[in-house]
Amino acid sequence: ESFFFLKRLSQLEEAEGGFDQFTRSYKTFGVQRQPDNSLLFKEWAPAAEALFLTGDFNEWNKFSHPYTKKEYGKWELILPPKHDKSPAVDHRTKLKVVVHTAEGDRLYRISPWAKYVTREEKSVIYDWVHWDPPEQYTQIHPRPKKPTSLRIYEAHVGIASPEGKVASYDNFTTNVLPRIKELGYNCIQLMAIMEHAYYASFGYQITSFFAASSRYGTPEELKRLIDVAHSMGIMVLLDVVHSHASKNTEDGLNRFDGSDSCFFHSPPRGEHSLWDSRLFNYSSWEVLRFLLSNLRWWMEEYRFDGFRFDGVTSMLYHHHGIGTGFSGDYSEYFGLQVDEDSLVYLMLANHILHFLYPDCITVAEDVSGMPALCRRVEEGGLGFDYRLAMAIPDKWIQILKEFKDEDWDMGNIVFTLTNRRYGEKCIAYAESHDQALVGDKTLAFWLMDKEMYSNMSSLIPMSPVIDRGIQLHKMIRLLTHGLGGEGYLNFIGNEFGHPEWLDFPREGNNQSYHYARRQFNLVDMDHLRYRQLYAFDRDMNWTEDKYGWLAAPPAFVSAKHEGDKVVVFDRANVLFIFNFHPTQSFQGYRVGVEVPGKYKIKLDSDETLYGGHGRLDHNTEFFTEEQPYNGRSYSIFGVV
Repeated sequence: ESFFFLKRLSQLEEAEGGFDQFTRSYKTFGVQRQPDNSLLFKEWAPAAEALFLTGDFNEWNKFSHPYTKKEYGKWELILPPKHDKSPAVDHRTKLKVVVHTAEGDRLYRISPWAKYVTREEKSVIYDWVHWDPPEQYTQIHPRPKKPTSLRIYEAHVGIASPEGKVASYDNFTTNVLPRIKELGYNCIQLMAIMEHAYYASFGYQITSFFAASSRYGTPEELKRLIDVAHSMGIMVLLDVVHSHASKNTEDGLNRFDGSDSCFFHSPPRGEHSLWDSRLFNYSSWEVLRFLLSNLRWWMEEYRFDGFRFDGVTSMLYHHHGIGTGFSGDYSEYFGLQVDEDSLVYLMLANHILHFLYPDCITVAEDVSGMPALCRRVEEGGLGFDYRLAMAIPDKWIQILKEFKDEDWDMGNIVFTLTNRRYGEKCIAYAESHDQALVGDKTLAFWLMDKEMYSNMSSLIPMSPVIDRGIQLHKMIRLLTHGLGGEGYLNFIGNEFGHPEWLDFPREGNNQSYHYARRQFNLVDMDHLRYRQLYAFDRDMNWTEDKYGWLAAPPAFVSAKHEGDKVVVFDRANVLFIFNFHPTQSFQGYRVGVEVPGKYKIKLDSDETLYGGHGRLDHNTEFFTEEQPYNGRSYSIFGVV
């Protein structure tokens, strides 16, 4: 793979215009305004017989403006300015590419490079809208530096409001960004930004790769959102989908030039059997131009700070992970089942991004455990900064579904949280958007279910279900935060135990928005216990910000006692002690520590502020004894 990467990289450097122009071809493809206000339209449609441009500017005449065919399947059209020297196509007017095929078909298409697409209220198909505003938003705040401890707030703009509607970029900027800052997250991972015709796809069936979704507002409003986040010192990652594309034809990439390939492999290789979508041909020169340019577009036009790459497992293997288990045996990662074309694309993408933007962050969604995924390309790795620790949320859901509290296996929990490749950073999370979707349950719902609707008031005594649920919700998060990785992720609303799942409007629910929202109003009510969970999440993050355990080497686990249900570990000179026993506390409990001195309580999930019972005296000071214990040089006594 390293050989193929170096070969492809040298080809990019020798290409027309060189490495820089190749990866910035969004400046030449699609539509570009020239210095004299003429408009250059450029497309890639190798199988087309003829191309025409039509739209509001020529009263939808289908044949008046033909493209000129160039080499390698490229087509060009220049529209001179109007008599008043203004561009021939006005801002916010509609356009279409008319493709004539060898079979005599006439197809109406949106340019793959379209920067803005919208849909009329009663229409199914999206329209290509020329975006060239007279006043563009100018971002003024510098990008934040890459944090040593990465705390990610995974968010979806459309659901980020208590109201039953599609929320806006401006709503997120005004109402959600301050909450994220208050909670102590230093990075936002924005989902469903790349335009997708089907809202319920959660943004994973992309139709227009260069267009920010118009359902939330305008490109300028997204730029403002990112700029304001930067002013708060918060990085913003884009959830980028380069693993597949929507099968839509009229408003997607599929069959753009009338052929069954173009941007994709021909079927069956070019179709994903489970996702019902198209798969890119990563060996194609123009597909590489399109995808690499797409990454630079989001980095430069909107000033994102990096990417979470979706569906990396599907990209890495010809079998796409379908019906395949991964045990960790190296034969599963090095063989003919590996798709070298897509692997080299990921190496190129990471190399280019980190070369051009040193503080860029890339995260891989990979369930397979591919070795060296998060090692530098120079070392023969794929170049990602982090991978998602996807086994952790699955383990927590399995435990809550299948085991009584007294049967929890402490050793197995610790193994799952620490089972990661040394020297490859992981993003740990107790739950993400996957667990929030309808058909599954969030941890809060698994723990408290219907009682969340009736017994979350702090004005009444806690029921046993709510008491157990609130305490475990906090402990599961802190254990995952402290032990599970080199970064941490939370999905919007889950920090306060959002009481309902996530279900987008669709035919199956009568197009309802009731579950496609986040009820932040619950946090703002002083008498509801959601506020207590929110406060714990906030203080957990700010405590990490002070002590930096995510940036420290992996923890040393000194105890995982099956009978007592106690887990003890130290990391970054912070001692973590967890008692998961359903009925017992322990007086005079000895735990091992490595650093001698005085210890004080800094974060206590049992504090009344967080919905706990306040059983620990925070004024107590714990002094080490020169008695080695559980593999540590010193020990202390305490209440667990």
